[in-house]
Amino acid sequence: MAARHRRRRVTEGAALVLAVSAVLAGCGGAESPADTARKAESAVGSIASQAPEAIESATAEAGRRLDAIQGGTDVEDDVRTGSPVIGSDGRARAEVTVRNTDDAPRSFAVQVDFRNAGGDLVDTVIVTVDHVQAGHSATATARSTHDLPGEVRAEVARALRY
Repeated sequence: MAARHRRRRVTEGAALVLAVSAVLAGCGGAESPADTARKAESAVGSIASQAPEAIESATAEAGRRLDAIQGGTDVEDDVRTGSPVIGSDGRARAEVTVRNTDDAPRSFAVQVDFRNAGGDLVDTVIVTVDHVQAGHSATATARSTHDLPGEVRAEVARALRY
């Protein structure tokens, strides 16, 4: 029985790798930073929702996707998250507020990590906020990719302005 369980996990892991590869294959080429950010948001959500073991892979992929945004400036200090609320669907939602301190309209890509009461990473997502006017703030909602039971907190892992 244990061997069959391990084989199933290996098979699921292989399927996850294939699914991730398929998602990522469509994300290449000459794209605008906004296109790259939107594809990152989708790809990371797809990976993280596959299985709890995939959180580490989703986090690494989020980093790669944010690195691919050309002309991005790190702006974690200009981004805040609200306290997460668990919806009736079991998914955590947290408001993300970005402040554009630049002198021109900019967009943002924000990696939000959800952690349980013990501080363990239980999900990660990328949220995009487009066309924030100079000197203004805007909000978006970070939504977990799967049910997160119990107490969770949201934190900004990384934020880029582009």
